[in-house]
Amino acid sequence: MLDKLIRKKGGGAKVEPDDAIIPRHVAIIMDGNGRWAKKRSLPRIAGHHEGMKTVRKITREADRLGIKVLTLYAFSTENWKRPKPEVEFLMRLPEEFLGTYLPELVERNVRVRMIGDHEHLPPHTRRAITRAMEATADNDGLILNFAMNYGSRAEITEAVRSIAQAVAENRMSADDIDESMITGALMTAELPEPDLLIRTSGEVRLSNFMLWQLAYTEFWFTDTLWPDFDESRLQEAIAVYQARNRRYGGVDKEDTD
Repeated sequence: MLDKLIRKKGGGAKVEPDDAIIPRHVAIIMDGNGRWAKKRSLPRIAGHHEGMKTVRKITREADRLGIKVLTLYAFSTENWKRPKPEVEFLMRLPEEFLGTYLPELVERNVRVRMIGDHEHLPPHTRRAITRAMEATADNDGLILNFAMNYGSRAEITEAVRSIAQAVAENRMSADDIDESMITGALMTAELPEPDLLIRTSGEVRLSNFMLWQLAYTEFWFTDTLWPDFDESRLQEAIAVYQARNRRYGGVDKEDTD
């Protein structure tokens, strides 16, 4: 597996991916906002605000490329451990982003979704996300899926709990449990599993993100900090994805001859 985990650095020429092999679902761990700000002697919240602008750019480019689902890891269940002023600012960002760009998302036929623990978000954050989901519910273009107050272990635990409850109530048998049932009990049940995972900032780990769904996803890591991530970086990641041979645990036909 390690030979699949490549790190891309530095600049690079613009790459236009092959339209015939565009990944359906791209998931991004947006990392490096704080370090971007620190390099410029700015407060961390300045990096988060700049990262919000990157979300707009990458959403536009994903839509242009024909990606069907773009999942962005916006706030994890572990991020509550950050300083209170930073957390409060992060909880205001969905309100600002969606308040500013919702008309554009509607015009672009983008559908806003969210995975994560919606119930324990601040009321103003919930209202902003709910408003955007309702305003775009009939759109059938790119799905912009925010992972907000999301943790994969909690998601899997809740899925197992719901299946166990069904068994306890004799609505199903333990023998009925299979991978597809677990997949169907997750928050992403209606979405295709990610084809490509991108993580910015040079960190090489999953950070409790979509642990079940990423089983056969291609990974691409870049040292670029999220606020500096742009259309050319997304194109580069997709071009690398397109050059890979996804065997899903099997072998190439020529290797069996």
